Amino acid sequence: MGTVSPSDTWAYALRLPHDPRAARVARMTVRAALGGHGRHEVLDTVELLTSELVTNAYRHTRGPCSLRLTALSDGRLRVGVWDSHPHIPAPFAQPPDGRRTAPAPSEGAEGGRGLHLVQACADSWGGWSLGDDLLARGAGKLLWFEVRG
Repeated sequence: MGTVSPSDTWAYALRLPHDPRAARVARMTVRAALGGHGRHEVLDTVELLTSELVTNAYRHTRGPCSLRLTALSDGRLRVGVWDSHPHIPAPFAQPPDGRRTAPAPSEGAEGGRGLHLVQACADSWGGWSLGDDLLARGAGKLLWFEVRG
């Protein structure tokens, strides 16, 4: 009888409704997936950054978003968040090697710090516009980040 060893690569996907609780559900999903795969060393960072991207998707769109966690064979973890709005905010429109910074939020602002957190904590990040489809069949954008474990 042979034994089964878990793979180093895996992926999870989750579709989230346009709901203020979506970021919490995303955090719980990240915690369960990374904890289940023994990736505790990146759990807090990935949970925080995922929550920021899902919150942005909720705040700036009117439709659902999707979350995808992917463990790559070299130990990196990639997180992508898709939403229905095609606009890619700075600095995600610029390749990570350009390291453009997002505009700083004003001192009293209640929001606007999420992209700064992604820049500060992720090893790489970026975004792809998928276009503006009036029939809502796959339009929008994908923002992603990677961390090394």
